[in-house]
Amino acid sequence: MRILQQYPHLLELAYSATRQLLRPFRPWLKPGGWVEAFLIRAERVGKGIVFDCRMCGQCVLHVTGMTCPMTCPKNLRNGPCGGVRTNGHCEIVPDMPCVWVQAWERSQRMPSNGSEILKVLPPLNRQLEGTSAWVNDFAGKIDPPPGW
Repeated sequence: MRILQQYPHLLELAYSATRQLLRPFRPWLKPGGWVEAFLIRAERVGKGIVFDCRMCGQCVLHVTGMTCPMTCPKNLRNGPCGGVRTNGHCEIVPDMPCVWVQAWERSQRMPSNGSEILKVLPPLNRQLEGTSAWVNDFAGKIDPPPGW
């Protein structure tokens, strides 16, 4: 299913459609309760299969070319480390393509033509790990990057 990541524009359209579909349910998208429990399970399965989601609770796929930065062995959220190999692979896991090289390439095929990936993301809030990114987003628990 990770083949879908090769079509970031299509995934961005799905993300935007999902956001619009969830908007009317905003009053029920609160931390705790059965709605969040349902969304946690749905995100764990759906995003896990497609993006190898690590359930950070602060999804930034729409910014990073539909590539999860948490799959980086160093958990870097704002670009590659200085150890990217010349073949574009990870310095920690040599047979793994660098997550950020993939994110950059995929972001160029997004509706924003890659401009979103240039924004600095806020540090990861570890207290949100294992929670629903959708609930956190609609509940205002995720700090937007500066300038958004």
